[in-house]
Formats: sequence, structure tokens, C-alpha cells
Amino acid sequence: MTTLFDNARLIDPEAGTEDIGALLVRDGLILGTGPDGAALLATEGLDRATVEVVDCRGKCLAPGIVDIGVKVCEPGERHKESYRSAGLAAAAGGVTTMATRPDTMPSIDTPEVLEFVRRRANAAGPVHVLPMAALTKGREGREMTEIGFLMDAGAVAFTDCDHVVRDTKVFSRALTYARSCGALVIAHPQEPGLSAGAAATSGKFASLRGLPAVSPMAERMGLDRDIALIEMTGARYHADQITTARALPALERAKANGLDITAGVSIHHLTLNEFDVADYRTFFKVKPPLRSEDDRQAVIEAVASGLIDVICSMHTPQDEESKRRPFEEAASGAVALETLLPAAMRLYHSGQLSLPQLFRAMSLNPARRLGLSAGRLTAGASADLVLFDPDTPFVLDRYTLHSKSQNTPFDGARMQGKVLATYVAGEAVFRRD
Repeated sequence: MTTLFDNARLIDPEAGTEDIGALLVRDGLILGTGPDGAALLATEGLDRATVEVVDCRGKCLAPGIVDIGVKVCEPGERHKESYRSAGLAAAAGGVTTMATRPDTMPSIDTPEVLEFVRRRANAAGPVHVLPMAALTKGREGREMTEIGFLMDAGAVAFTDCDHVVRDTKVFSRALTYARSCGALVIAHPQEPGLSAGAAATSGKFASLRGLPAVSPMAERMGLDRDIALIEMTGARYHADQITTARALPALERAKANGLDITAGVSIHHLTLNEFDVADYRTFFKVKPPLRSEDDRQAVIEAVASGLIDVICSMHTPQDEESKRRPFEEAASGAVALETLLPAAMRLYHSGQLSLPQLFRAMSLNPARRLGLSAGRLTAGASADLVLFDPDTPFVLDRYTLHSKSQNTPFDGARMQGKVLATYVAGEAVFRRD
């Protein structure tokens, strides 16, 4: 099957450009791009009558989002999110690949559980699902998992998620073994003692609200330890979220020293700050907690410069019962598969990040880190695409989301940017009515 996307505003994160043009797809792969659909067909020796033509009407066509760190609550908490509901939410949000977390019940720490997850994901969802596995058994930080066997079973990375491995010797052994297998380790850089029980970032706001808080230095301390171990072991490492200005110099030095390290940040830490918690609004309780406005601006600049590589949703479904509690007792996390793109458009419309910069961080860089052919508009790349209008205004109603849990901090917020269609391997998996 051959499809021509004509009259599109092509967002190319690899070249850093956005131009009106056309893109040709055949058998799930991109054949090429050009300034004009007719010329592109002529170059390939194709007749317009023999191909499916999608008139993009000047809207944006970009590589599909590759989202690292999505929580799907199978097995164990299917009432919060299933692979079916998460896949529908992803497709509606322009996410074509989800790298899913192992913080399920039980944890994904054996090849048998991983195989169950892969079967469920492939049977239920319309988008690509790449499962990650736990780094230690039960995510308890005591004994590392069978990394080699789990890689053979399809694990794309290893992480204990927000359970920081406290025992440095255990973590160093796991990194050493991961290095020998070529495995990617994803860690949550926080000093666990300081961050335990924290519901806010320390400062005047947390003090006035009487909330248990953690210093931004906890992130710096956790990252410093991890960087030392990466230098010692030579492992491939990704920090799931860097959210404070204090951690950025250490990350910059590690990259300058040639360590194999990348870093991500969630869309919530890029678009919200500690004051959004207001009068104890639990839908704004995330982990790590929302930071100061100075930290938010510093992290946006780090994404613009490329110091922070990846923007992710950090999609974490929580049911009403776990959120409708006193702030410090409420569960952390927010859904974001469908709100990732419109929230990112806030940064575009404010002039802080261009569309190529955003898709470099949401598509190209995460695809590269996971070794995927997606995330680009070049010939031979997987035809995972999102067609969207960055300017359409709307007010978000959380009850219209496809996720089973609707714990979004953007409920009732004025937003801009809507996904019009999502394509996986050239096939439409979502079209907006």
C-alpha cells in the first residue's frame, strides 16, 4: 500500500526544519519527502491514481511520539489502566510507541511475566509497545534480575522506576552486568532518604502549606552518585527525570566527559510549577514534586540546548480513591498520553521551543536511545506519524480522555493543539471526527 501525504507542514527534527511539502509511504516505511506531491510521485515513477492521497491542508506532519516511561497497570491493577485503554489514549495523543514501566503488581521481573505483557500489549493496543523490565527482583534493590534472559524475551531497558536502589554495591553490580549485555538502565535520580515521604519541593510555599518537602539537592545528590557509578562501570544510563537547575551542571559534565548518559523530563515539570498545587489539588501531586518556576525555566532551556534529551509523559494512572485524599496521603502521578502534545504546544506558543526542538525531544532522541528506526522523516524510517493542528484552541474535559483513570492536572485548562490523525506503520490508528 502506498500513501501520499500532500500539502503538509513537515516537522523534521533530524534536520531541524519545518517546511510545506509532501511525504510518501509504502509498506509501512517512508519512501521520501519533497516540496511537491506531484514531483515526488514522478520521482518514484508512480501515478497519483494508484496511491492513497491524504491532503494535510497545511497542518503539521511529524514523526510519532516515542514515549519512555508509560505505566500500564497490567498485571495487577487493570481497573486503573489496561493495554487497550492506554493504546487508545496513546493513539489519540499522537504517541505511536510506548516504552512501558515494570512497576506493576507483580513487577515485571521474570521472562514469564514479560512474555504475558508482550502478548497482552500486542493483542490489545493499536500502537507499538516496548516493555521495560525491573532491574532488581521485585524492585526491592537487593538482587538483580536475569538481565540477559529478559533482554532475550524482549525487554528494551531495565529500571526500578521510583524505587531507588539504595545499596550502591548492588547497583554497581547491576550496572556492570548490564554493561556486559549492552542493556540500557533507566534510573530515578533522587537521594532516597531525603525524598522519602515528600509531597512538595522545599521552600516558602511548602512551609506555608505545611507539606512535607524535599530539597532540590536530593536530585543532585542522586545524580552525582549514579554518574560516579556510570564512570566506574561504563554502563548505558538514562535519568528518567531531571527537574531542577542544581542537577544540570553535573549532567553537563558527565556528557562532556563522554559518559553514555541521557536524561529526560516529564511534560508536567516543563509546564507546571509548585504554585499550581494551590489549595492542595492532588491531581498536581507527581513524583518528583513540582518545582519552582526558576527550576522550570532552567529545565526548558536545557531541553532547548539539547542537554536534556527526552520529553516524556510519565503517564501514571491513579483511581479516584487514591487521589481523593489529603494531599500528603494521596497517590502521586498523572495521566498524560493524550495531553502530552497539547501541553507541549504551550512551550511552542510561548516561543520557548520550536516544533523541531519539541519533536527532537519527543520522537527522535527517545527513538535513538531505544535503537528504533522511528522518530524521523527520512527514507527508510518507520512510517509512524502524527498529523496535528498546533493552533486549535479547546478546554480540556478529563471525562473525554480514553484512559480509564482521568487524573490529569489539565482538567478545565485552556489548551492549544489537537491531534488530527495518528499513523502506525502507515496505517491510520486514530482519526479525529
